[in-house]
Amino acid sequence: MTSKFTHRLAQTEDIEAIKELMGAAIYELQKDFLNEDQLKVAGQFMGVDTKLIEDQTYFLILHAEGKDEETIVGCGGWGKRKTLYGGNHTAGRSDELLDPNKDRARIRAMYCHPDWARKGIGRYIMNICEQAARDAGFNKMVLGSTLAGQPLYEACGFTVVSHEFDEAPGGVKVPVLTMEKDF
Repeated sequence: MTSKFTHRLAQTEDIEAIKELMGAAIYELQKDFLNEDQLKVAGQFMGVDTKLIEDQTYFLILHAEGKDEETIVGCGGWGKRKTLYGGNHTAGRSDELLDPNKDRARIRAMYCHPDWARKGIGRYIMNICEQAARDAGFNKMVLGSTLAGQPLYEACGFTVVSHEFDEAPGGVKVPVLTMEKDF
């Protein structure tokens, strides 16, 4: 199915389109896993990390079959910095570079537009990111997953190593799974 998709590196001018895609994905694809209060605060822990765009490790997945213009149907990337998940606004960020000889590369900010869910976009992004991380010298990865993302990541060979919660002001807790994979 992925033959109808292409990809390119995200650019600064793509940020607004990425935000729209992320919003749609968070609220539509998470609604079977999070309650209303959790959905309302999920954006506090997720979002655009412009460092990924600057590092040229963030990709847009495009669809153009039968159209004059490409449509962004997914996005995601990999990180060579310590931050595991979240956007520019997320607490606890670190731009410290990882050492490929001892650290795990990060899978970061993967989103699929709800109209394009379960059409191979997630695996397409994973393949691109894993190969790019390998090319950069990494041989193992880690990611922070939502409950909705867990089945995809498990199908791609990741294993849950911890199940925790991010807590928003007001006490609303949103689950986060840390998952790892060695190549």
